[in-house]
Amino acid sequence: MNRLLFPLLACALPLAAQQNQMTLHADKAVDIIPKEIYGQFAEHLGSCIYGGIWVGPESSIPNTDGYRNDVLTALKDLHIPVLRWPGGCFADEYHWMDGIGPRENRPKMVNNNWGGTVEDNSFGTHEFLNLCEILGCEPYVSGNVGSGTVEELAKWVEYMTSDGDSPMANLRRKNGRDKAWKVKYLGVGNESWGCGGDMRAEYYSDVFRRYAVYCRNYDGNRLYKIATGASDYDYNWTEVLMKNAGTKMNGISLHYYTVSGWSGSKGSATKFTDDDYYWTLGKCLEIEPVIRKHIAIMDKYDPKRRVSLMVDEWGTWWDVEPQTNPGHLFQQNTMRDAFVAALSLNVFHKYTSRVKMTNIAQVVNVLQSMILTKGPDMVLTPTYYVFQMYAPHQNATFIPFDLQCDKMVVRGDRVVPAISATASKAADGSLCISLANVCLDKAQKITVDLDGIAAKKVEGKVLKSKYITDHNTFDDPNRVEPAAFDGARIVKGKLEVDLPAMSIVTLHLN
Repeated sequence: MNRLLFPLLACALPLAAQQNQMTLHADKAVDIIPKEIYGQFAEHLGSCIYGGIWVGPESSIPNTDGYRNDVLTALKDLHIPVLRWPGGCFADEYHWMDGIGPRENRPKMVNNNWGGTVEDNSFGTHEFLNLCEILGCEPYVSGNVGSGTVEELAKWVEYMTSDGDSPMANLRRKNGRDKAWKVKYLGVGNESWGCGGDMRAEYYSDVFRRYAVYCRNYDGNRLYKIATGASDYDYNWTEVLMKNAGTKMNGISLHYYTVSGWSGSKGSATKFTDDDYYWTLGKCLEIEPVIRKHIAIMDKYDPKRRVSLMVDEWGTWWDVEPQTNPGHLFQQNTMRDAFVAALSLNVFHKYTSRVKMTNIAQVVNVLQSMILTKGPDMVLTPTYYVFQMYAPHQNATFIPFDLQCDKMVVRGDRVVPAISATASKAADGSLCISLANVCLDKAQKITVDLDGIAAKKVEGKVLKSKYITDHNTFDDPNRVEPAAFDGARIVKGKLEVDLPAMSIVTLHLN
C-alpha cells in the first residue's frame, strides 16, 4: 500500500517554520448558515426505521406511541432541523397509500433495494410527520417518480397538506388526523439517473416539469420543490436540468459519498491504516471543488441564485459489519468518521449563499449514523458528538477567514490541510469557532486574529481519543465523547489555542 508522501512528516516532526494562523474577517460576514445544513436522513433501509426509530407501541422497548424513547431523547438533544424520508432508493418503490389507515390492515412489502426485507408498513405518513412534529423539525418528503404516477404524488401532497373538503383531506381525517401537516420540502424523485428510474437528464427534466405542475400548494402550505440532482462529478446532469427546468424548481440535489470505490470492498469501518485515514480526509475534502463546479453551472442559468443546491446525501460508506445483512448497510463509526463530519460541515459553511440544506446519511443504524441500536440498547457515535458540538453554528452568520497551516499530500494527488476550521457569529454577538487538528501524532498551536471583535471569555469542548480507530460499542458506549477544553485563552485581543493531536474543538467566545 502506498504511504503518505513527504508532507506527512509535518505531523510526526516539528512543523515547518510558518506559524499556524487564522484571521477572521468579521466585516465581510454576510451569509447565514441555515440550520438545514445540519439535516438528517431516515430511509427504510436495514434497521434505520424499524428497530432504530420505530418499535411499535406494543414493544417491550420503552417507547412513546411506538417511537423509541432513547432515540427520541437523543434526537431532541441534537436539535435536528430537517429529516428526509422515506428514501433514497426506497422512495421510488414506496406507495404511500400502503402506509396509512389501521396498521393491522396495511399490506406488507418486500424492500427490493435493501436486503429483501419484508416490511409491514407500520411506519408510514402519519408516523413520519408526527415524528417531525415531536422533534420540531421540518419534514422533507421524497416522492415516488420512478415507479409511481403523477396522480399518486399529487394525491399524497393533498393528503398531507390540504385542509379543504377534498377527497384526500377527508381520507386523512378518517385516518385520525384532522388538521393538515405543514410540509415544506418535496423531493420529486431520487437518483433518477440510477435506482430512481435509470433516466437520462433530458428525459428527467421533462418528467420533473410534469410532476411539479401537479404538486400543488394547499391552504397556505408552500412546497419547496427539489429536483433530483447529480451524483458527484456528473456536471452534465446539472447543466441539462438547469437549462431545461431551472425556472421550475426551488432546489436541486447533489449526492456525494466519501467512499473508496463502488465495486468490491470499500474497506473496514474500524480496521484501517493511518494512510487510509489521511486518504479518507482527502476524498472527503474533494467535495469542495465538486460543489464549486456545480455552483458555477447553476450560476450560468440562475445568476440571482434563486435555486438552492441541496447536498441531501453525504457521508462515509464502508463495508458492513461482519455477520450483518450486506443490504442493511450497518457500519460502525470511529473518530475517522467524526473528522469527515467536521471537515464536511466546515466546507458547507463556506457555500451557503447557494447550499441551503445538507442531509448526512443516515440518522440511525445506516452508513455514517448518529445513533446505533441493538435491541433495547443504544449508543451515540463520534459523528453524533460532532453535530452536537457544531449546533451553535446553526442560523449563525458565517465569518470568512484566512487560514495558514501546513498541508499534507495524500497518495500523491490529494491535499489535506493539517488544520480545518470554521467560524460564525450568533445573533447575540457571541462567536463560535470550530477547529480540527487532523494530525494523528502532533499537537499544534494556532493563533486566531479576531479582527477587532471584543471577547473576554472563552470556553469549549474537545472530541478526541487515544486511537483514530476508537469507536463506541454496546459494551463500551462512552469510549469517545466530548470533554471540557481548557487549551484556549485570549491574549491581547487574540485567541491562542493549543490543539491536541487528532482532536476536534469547538470554542465559544463572548
